[in-house]
Amino acid sequence: MAVPTSAYQAIELSPQQRLFTLVGTLLGLLLAALDQTIVATAGPAIQRDLNIEPSLYVWITTAYLVTSTVFVPIYGKLSDLYGRKPILIVAISLFLLGSLLCGLAQTPLQLILFRAFQGLGSAGLFVTAFAIIADIFPPAVRGRYTGLFGAVFGLSSVVGPLVGGFLTDNISWHWVFFVNLPVGALALFFIASRMPLLRSSQRKPTIDFLGAFWLLAFTVPLLIALSLGKTRLNPGETGFLWGSWQILGMFALAAVGLVAFVLTERRVKEPILPLGLFKNRTFATGNAASFVLGAGFLAAIVFLPLFMVIVVGLSATNAGLTIMPLTFGIVFGNIISGQIVSRIGRYKPLMLMGLGILSIAFIIMGFTLRPESTQAEVTFKMILMGLGLGPAIPLYTLAVQNAVSPMMAGVASSTVLFFRSMGSTIGVAILGSIFANSFSAQLTPRIDAALAELPPALRSNFQLPTGGQVGEGGAQLSFDAEKIKADIARGFEEQKATLRAALEGDLEAVRRLLGNPNTPENLRRVLEQGGVEASVKAGFAAQYEALERALGAGPQGLQAVLEDPSVPQSLKDNLQRIPPQVLQSPQGRAQVLAEVRAGIEQALPDTVRQVKEGILSGAAAGLIQTQAQLFEVVDKLEQGVKEALTIAIAQIYRIGIVIALLGIVMTLLIPELPLRKSNAPLVVKE
Repeated sequence: MAVPTSAYQAIELSPQQRLFTLVGTLLGLLLAALDQTIVATAGPAIQRDLNIEPSLYVWITTAYLVTSTVFVPIYGKLSDLYGRKPILIVAISLFLLGSLLCGLAQTPLQLILFRAFQGLGSAGLFVTAFAIIADIFPPAVRGRYTGLFGAVFGLSSVVGPLVGGFLTDNISWHWVFFVNLPVGALALFFIASRMPLLRSSQRKPTIDFLGAFWLLAFTVPLLIALSLGKTRLNPGETGFLWGSWQILGMFALAAVGLVAFVLTERRVKEPILPLGLFKNRTFATGNAASFVLGAGFLAAIVFLPLFMVIVVGLSATNAGLTIMPLTFGIVFGNIISGQIVSRIGRYKPLMLMGLGILSIAFIIMGFTLRPESTQAEVTFKMILMGLGLGPAIPLYTLAVQNAVSPMMAGVASSTVLFFRSMGSTIGVAILGSIFANSFSAQLTPRIDAALAELPPALRSNFQLPTGGQVGEGGAQLSFDAEKIKADIARGFEEQKATLRAALEGDLEAVRRLLGNPNTPENLRRVLEQGGVEASVKAGFAAQYEALERALGAGPQGLQAVLEDPSVPQSLKDNLQRIPPQVLQSPQGRAQVLAEVRAGIEQALPDTVRQVKEGILSGAAAGLIQTQAQLFEVVDKLEQGVKEALTIAIAQIYRIGIVIALLGIVMTLLIPELPLRKSNAPLVVKE
């Protein structure tokens, strides 16, 4: 029901109202920012505990990404129509309910659905926060406070991984979601009890349901297609090839949704996104620049943890903290640029200066990144990139907000955020494909060269990366040389244990060795004869039979035995000591054969032991040699992966140069409007 205009009184907010509104807004923003970094650290534990298949794991992030992006324009419009306070309360409530449900999830499907629900609330937290800052601070002084948003994101990037790791390791992964509840409750307390309505429109609200439907029909399939599209699809991996009918079908559906959305927005009375705003050059070019720089932002961030872990060699458990220097650079650039703009009253010079620094940083990264780069060297480059990216987040939002009526602050804020998010999603899809193709092209010849000297049977010891998975959560590629070496060494130890058990008569071990094509032929013959003892007995029996035939043939037969290289030397020596006259009688030959049989029986245990030791020592020597050969190949492969990865990431930064230069061109087209020193009076419900 519409509230009569007389029920409202236009007043300026008191300092206390501003303070509590700002505190509640920042707590809500911290809630969403912390969630993104905390949950990322708990991913492996969640996957293990819920037995999430790799094909479903990506949906935990994708579901959240889709809903937290597509509802941004809707929240912006609703906050303009109904006021910031009720919309922010609804957003936080939905986010907290989603967090509670995620923590209680017992199956992968439940977690995916609840993450989508959580993202529905997250969309409102971000856009409403930017709109509230626009409401309570005029553009001329707004820059001083937008830096606080950067500080919140910086704090979350540092605290989030630490808190997430602590909760996951010491309590349970469920608490990475439950921890949102007390923070959210505190935010709700400040907002519900101290924050004014902040509604600048007295018109009767009219909701554009049809426009909302077509917006969802456009953005949902587009984001899903961009998230699941792959240049190549590995076994067990979730997604589809870019040219598949699934991806092309989703793109077609998105195109239909976009056309229908534009046609709807042109004729409805209260559109979600008034298309007339794009006639405003600042609004149009500011959003276009935000779209382009969204891709540049991901180009700077998404591949750095991969480089720091695989190339520089930092611990994978601290991968989330490796880009901390970049984050600090962004926060510092964010805060300083806002302060300077508030002092000089101009935003365009700071935008261009930031993009200039970003271009230089991309040039340095693109042409100086090497496999030998140290952590300190890359840290300096990350700080430089952060200083360039810092002004991009608040100043383009400020320029767009300043160019439209204060009554449209929600629409303006949501549009900038929406275009930046879409730019990031589209950019990471394109850059991810370029990265995967470049990495594969560089790695393949290095793999071939490293494996060229290995026999085919040994190449199966290696499960090698041929590409990378890239998403807004970061790039993923697994090649741990030390782990591969440990697995090889463990495999050889298991082979030794199997051989030892087989020689002792373990039938299962014998079966495994006989089924292994790498088992040497001489060992295979021994095992097929029933084992070492049976093989030795067969050998002794053959020698005894040969001796028996030789003695029956007279001196010529004996001489043949003495010249037979297969007859043990000890037996030859004993035969030579026998007087010739003994061998001339049947009784003498029988006595000799009896003594030989007794000697064979006496020598059998020692001979079996010696044969076993010989087989084991020979196998051990062969395994050691093979292991050394494989370790050498692993070292070559590790160097090859580092080189290929460095070249692929450097190429991304070279593309980033083009993105930054395009951002400069678009920024030059943005008019330099004077910053308003006051907002239109806000309507605060008493």
